[in-house]
Amino acid sequence: MSTMTYSDAGKTALAECMRADPTIWAVGEDLGRGGVFGQYMGLEEEFGPERIVSTPISEAAIMGSAVGGALTGTRPVVELRFADFALCAVDEMVNQAAKARYMFGGQAKVPLVIRQPSGMWRSSAAQHSQSLEAWYTHIPGLVVLMPATPVDNYGLLKAAIECDDPVVYMEHKDLWSLEGEVPGGHTVEIGKAHVVQEGRDVTIVTWSKTCHVAAEAAGTLAASGTSVELIDLRSLWPWDRECVLASAAKTGRLLVAHEAVRDGGFGAEVAATAAEEIAGLKLARLGAPRIPIPYAPPLEDTVRVTAETIVGAVERLTQGVRGR
Repeated sequence: MSTMTYSDAGKTALAECMRADPTIWAVGEDLGRGGVFGQYMGLEEEFGPERIVSTPISEAAIMGSAVGGALTGTRPVVELRFADFALCAVDEMVNQAAKARYMFGGQAKVPLVIRQPSGMWRSSAAQHSQSLEAWYTHIPGLVVLMPATPVDNYGLLKAAIECDDPVVYMEHKDLWSLEGEVPGGHTVEIGKAHVVQEGRDVTIVTWSKTCHVAAEAAGTLAASGTSVELIDLRSLWPWDRECVLASAAKTGRLLVAHEAVRDGGFGAEVAATAAEEIAGLKLARLGAPRIPIPYAPPLEDTVRVTAETIVGAVERLTQGVRGR
């Protein structure tokens, strides 16, 4: 068991996988210098520029080379710097990587990890702050993962690298310095949610940084007598329907909260599935308004899902329940 940051947990997982399997390599801009957030620092010194590959600024070329490498027997880990920049490589992801196994009747596979630093971070503004996970959950053939903690960034990245399908792996930029205990050698099962805490009155389902915001809200609610069951989905596709439905059936109330835009967000899929399966369920969704993310901090704060907004949504769902 070691204490490490979210960033170092991912770096450690990648390094351990590369030591064990010579077909694994990483590719992206400035990786030889450690990556834009330092999450590759020191890896070129250990593995050399043939396996820690720094590229020109062309996301389409980066992704295209990685898809080709995956199809011919290697296991690339692609670093796309910011999730927003991945949009320059959507054709390679969506029309090539996601469909190759199906198009070739199972004779080809694309074991590819696409790391996309995601979310709001230090006034990065509209072109560097987006949470676009719902786009990728819509695409057959893609796996979508969003770790919220160092232990999951270690275990989920290992699972992603071992997966034989293309994985969109979204790490929240505001979590790089988050510290936590990480047991060595473990992996996290893809498609398995984490019940952060059990409760009786309301289920909150979330992922990525919003999981920590929801935990803060759950503490506030507990002080006033409302018991929250908090679920970190962490794997958006496949997602753990059984865990969510069992919890929502138990509490009778479901709140889905995420940093991404509320309209068309993946929270709508979770809420709709629960509504179809559980008669009489009370539910609500929280997410960002459908506007570009502002640069100015006071305006940026109006877009965020906060502990206060989560508390307010839960109080509306549980009127007459608290204190029992």
